[in-house]
Amino acid sequence: MEENKKKERPVLGQVKIYSPYRVYFDDKAYSVSAINGTGPFDVLPGHKNFLTLLKPCEIKVESPLESKKLKIDRGVMHVRRDKVTVFLDV
Repeated sequence: MEENKKKERPVLGQVKIYSPYRVYFDDKAYSVSAINGTGPFDVLPGHKNFLTLLKPCEIKVESPLESKKLKIDRGVMHVRRDKVTVFLDV
């Protein structure tokens, strides 16, 4: 008999989105989507390390517990070893 194995979705490391006075998201996630100077992009597990300035957009975070959207005016995103950090209002 074959067992029905549920294929688990790969998870990024820690995703933290915050401003100087507030943390908007701080947990593991499946993906992060935003817009930079070249257009829309997604960060998925295994993404290359990079640093980018974010344009006014809606950041979307897909996590095991929730799907969160956050409208921003500007920000800086740093991706390193499946860890995503977004600094807002800088």
